[in-house]
Amino acid sequence: MKNFLKNSIAMLALFITVGAFAQTPNAFTLHLDAFYAKIKSQKNPQIIDARSPEEFALNHIDGALNFYLQTENYAKYVAALDQSKPVFIYSIGAGRSGELAKELLKNGFSNVHDLEGGIAAWIGGGKPFYTNLKSKLSLEEYQKIIADNNIVLVDIGSRYCGACKKVKPVLETIRAQYGINLKIVEIDLEESPQVIADLKTVNVFPTLILYQKGKIAFKKDGLGDLNKDVDLALVPK
Repeated sequence: MKNFLKNSIAMLALFITVGAFAQTPNAFTLHLDAFYAKIKSQKNPQIIDARSPEEFALNHIDGALNFYLQTENYAKYVAALDQSKPVFIYSIGAGRSGELAKELLKNGFSNVHDLEGGIAAWIGGGKPFYTNLKSKLSLEEYQKIIADNNIVLVDIGSRYCGACKKVKPVLETIRAQYGINLKIVEIDLEESPQVIADLKTVNVFPTLILYQKGKIAFKKDGLGDLNKDVDLALVPK
């Protein structure tokens, strides 16, 4: 019996250890508020934008450096970082930033934070950002579209977002199905970042919002079964 208890305790300890180890790669991911608070607590925060130079040039977090795993002279960028201080990383979602964060953790950095939702969460949460363009769509114009149309489906995303590209053919199907009875509004980060920031409701790309008579019928983080969701929301009650 004693041996059985010993073995049971040993196995339990092993499972806990393995479980903790398995979760380690995700331990650095932070929600927006925690990520922002940690950045604000640093005098000169080390912020890395892990997107492409083209994306970075259009918009980014103030003070961010721009590099990722495939960047030329990657090692030079890493060597310039202070391993004793926190590193804050983001991309569009968590793909490129997550890969970079894991690589830094493997190479001696112990305080690495990846932003959940990436630049979508940052700008969509109304945090300060740099942009070199003026938004094509203002918040006032957005609100007028919602007020002037009975049913409006809003697609918020980025042209650099893989998941966002999958939304487009679904939107065409919905447009063909509902015709003039449903207005579709597509908002890209690269064209109208300020309205995304002003809405303060976007957590990830893509975000889909269906309005009916000025009120939100549903809000979706990600594509899911959009066609079905629209059909269900618009079924006469």
